[in-house]
Amino acid sequence: MKAYMQRMGRSLMLPVAVLPAAAILMGIANWVGNGDPNVNVFTIFMFNAGDAILSHLAVLFAVGLALGMSKDKDGSAALAGLVAYLVPEKLLSPASIQTIQGLDDVSAVAAAFTKTQNNVLIGIIAGLVAAAMYNRFSDVKLPMALSFFSGKRLVPIMSAVSMVVASAILYFAWPVIYNVLVTFGTGISSLGFVGAGLYGFFNRLLIPTGLHHALNSVFWFDVAGINDIGNFLGGQKALDSGLAVVGKTGMYQAGFFPVMMFGLPAGAFAMYRAARPEKKKVTASLMMAAGFAAFFTGVTEPLEFSFMFVAWPLYVLHAVFTGLSLAISAFFQWTAGFAFSAGFVDYFLALKNPVANQPLMLVVQGLVFAAIYYFGFTFAIKKFNLMTPGREEGIDEVTEDVASSSEGKHAVMAQRIYAGLGGSENVTAIDNCTTRLRLQVKDTDTVDQAKIKATGVPGINVIDKKNIQVIVGTEVQFVADEMSRIHTGAPKATAVVEEVKEVIVTGPQTHVVYAVANGQVVPITDVSDKVFSQKMMGDGFAVLPTTGEIFTPVAGTILNIFPTKHAMGIQTTSGVEVLLHMGIDTVSLKGEPFELYVEDGQQVARGQLIAKVDLEMIQAAGRHTDMIVVFTNPDNIASLTIEAGINEANAIIGSVESK
Repeated sequence: MKAYMQRMGRSLMLPVAVLPAAAILMGIANWVGNGDPNVNVFTIFMFNAGDAILSHLAVLFAVGLALGMSKDKDGSAALAGLVAYLVPEKLLSPASIQTIQGLDDVSAVAAAFTKTQNNVLIGIIAGLVAAAMYNRFSDVKLPMALSFFSGKRLVPIMSAVSMVVASAILYFAWPVIYNVLVTFGTGISSLGFVGAGLYGFFNRLLIPTGLHHALNSVFWFDVAGINDIGNFLGGQKALDSGLAVVGKTGMYQAGFFPVMMFGLPAGAFAMYRAARPEKKKVTASLMMAAGFAAFFTGVTEPLEFSFMFVAWPLYVLHAVFTGLSLAISAFFQWTAGFAFSAGFVDYFLALKNPVANQPLMLVVQGLVFAAIYYFGFTFAIKKFNLMTPGREEGIDEVTEDVASSSEGKHAVMAQRIYAGLGGSENVTAIDNCTTRLRLQVKDTDTVDQAKIKATGVPGINVIDKKNIQVIVGTEVQFVADEMSRIHTGAPKATAVVEEVKEVIVTGPQTHVVYAVANGQVVPITDVSDKVFSQKMMGDGFAVLPTTGEIFTPVAGTILNIFPTKHAMGIQTTSGVEVLLHMGIDTVSLKGEPFELYVEDGQQVARGQLIAKVDLEMIQAAGRHTDMIVVFTNPDNIASLTIEAGINEANAIIGSVESK
């Protein structure tokens, strides 16, 4: 469960990363417009640009979580996340509920269902469900009659079906949850400054679930007659009508200013100071960006999500501090309000509001809370050894770039590390964070650490019998992507490099060629087709595949794809022409067994997944499944080294020499 929550926390950072930009755009619009974003074209443009993101936060969470929690970070998982979110958004919309319940007017729909649109909780549920569906069904093969819907095409369908069930559950559960929150909010609102403190505490505590929006509606809007934001923004008109009271209106907002403008940035500084020396640079960039967003705009999610899951006791402490801040400001009747959030922009605008009461004292309170957060966070992090950013357990990590940023370097490094880990026989899961690979294996004792270290990685950390981490550097994402492709694609045929030998030749180049599929590599003379076995088209080799994933043997450009999809030509940058022929006599199958992922003129990397072949269909048609690679212009080649896996061994199996 801990590992799952950590993955969830890292995945949430993807959608959260866009929030500061959105908030800054809207904050600038409010500032320039003096609280009115509609004063001119510039403010309208800026405000709506930011609001376009913030008003779709739930769908961003659904897509981001689906992608981040999927086993190989495939884009089809993100699409499934979108589909999964759209189902309950429509099914639980007020108009839909009106029809389901047979109500005469949409206003008769329960208040709970007016809070299902852009609801972060529903977005999180949708993302997690979509990821689970992807991990479960992305490799499923349906019967031939339904084969079009196999694999990744099945994932959005199963996600939609699953969310229909989830929506049915939410249809009954959400009103109950929502009503409990409303009752709770109404009760504590009668407790004065103590109630304000309780509200602040639960406001932060509920953020991971998204239910804080329901709680906020009780205090900030006119759900239970409080309407703190509306009455504060009403200004003099609200005072004249008796809706606003100086010193009271704004009590459920004011205490957030000391926390967001001063407390959390100070907490970020504490996390930076607590980071390991070799990770301070990376930690500083994260904390500075998130801290500035909290101070200037009041957007705290980038900062809060950075430690919400990986160091949850610290987040509980943050919730306590927030409650304390709201209680203090309410007790002294220091009030201010916001239209967006409790950042500097809204604070500056609130200074002009006649409902505000001694708002400058909130700055004094903020300075005090900066000290409270800094020393409180520092004590808790060290006392309980909390894994805040930059303090990952047992890591001797560097943040410098790994040797080269070229695609080839990343691919080779991934292949060597994967081989050192023991390949598909040992690796069970691949993940990464900022600068390290997080790997799960069957047995860390079988890992060849010397081989991994030979790639130039800064270090290796063995956590236990099942978990090992390889420190790569800030380009770890590229290596992780290559390893995930290898692991889910052809772990024994394309990624079993024992050693990439450096060969210096003059004239024509030397090419290292990788087997195109998972299986046994055989000489081209063993192919059961005389055109190929007698080398009429050129020299080469073949793979007798055990799985249907097909990969490029060389990097280059797709010259042409046969209409029946069974063959294609690839040309390297040095002019070597390679023919990839999938199966023997498969031209008569008219492309049915082949699903291609490339097109004419496309640039491809060595080892890139380019096709998926239904081997059973080919065999059922009485054809051979040999995957044949032929070099049709050998004059451009000095030597060819084929590297591939034979059975369980990782070995260089031979070379093809030609002029």
